Amino acid sequence: MKETISAIQEKYRRLDKTDDTLLRSFAESLMADERAAVKQIAGRALRDAEKLSLERERLEKMRIFERACEKEGFTYICGIDEAGRGPLAGPVVAGAVILPKDCEILYLNDSKKLSEKRREELYEEVMEKAVAAGAGIVGSRRIDEINILQADYEAMCEAIGKLSVMPQILLNDAVTIPQVRIPQKNIIHGDAKSLSIAAASIVAKVTRDRIMTEYDGLFPEYGFARHKGYGTADHYAAIRKYGPCPIHRLSFLKNLSEH
Repeated sequence: MKETISAIQEKYRRLDKTDDTLLRSFAESLMADERAAVKQIAGRALRDAEKLSLERERLEKMRIFERACEKEGFTYICGIDEAGRGPLAGPVVAGAVILPKDCEILYLNDSKKLSEKRREELYEEVMEKAVAAGAGIVGSRRIDEINILQADYEAMCEAIGKLSVMPQILLNDAVTIPQVRIPQKNIIHGDAKSLSIAAASIVAKVTRDRIMTEYDGLFPEYGFARHKGYGTADHYAAIRKYGPCPIHRLSFLKNLSEH
């Protein structure tokens, strides 16, 4: 007696979607079944397997800088990235992450290319699998005091200082940090080219978004939970209506009348 379609669907639902060999084997086991619904399930399993193979190829390409560092004898390779250089309010946050060699975190990518839900999921996985991870936070008053670039560097130094393992080399997204003596590689668009930097971008982005959501509870009239402090039309309208609040970067509001 043939298995019911609902039973086959349940088997498919329970399959380990990170095992492309298992997915293909499951699909092949259904090939002799003539039922259209079963063929659809087999097709989905094959597509899942193909997507997984392509994802692993993408991740391997994102290990090119880490592989090069390993060949140079480095073990603790740290990705560095920041979130929040452009907003009108809130801190700039830097992430620093050391991943284990050959660490696989499926769908890890530049945080800007991911949905909020996916970022949150990946954040938890990064924090679980990382050899070490840290976040540096520099607030709006300090940004006004020393300018955003210097605040960015300060946040990165703080993130490095929070690591439980000292990195041997830094892979940075498009910057060279002047305050550190650890060897560094400046990689343009590094958050899309390096797994370590992508992981750091997620740590920075999720940490900052959570901070801005908390600020939304303190200053609900500005909509920080929605725009995270960036210069949207409704954010500018709120500033004109209520004036700046304690987390606004006053140095970023000098040309407010133009918006």
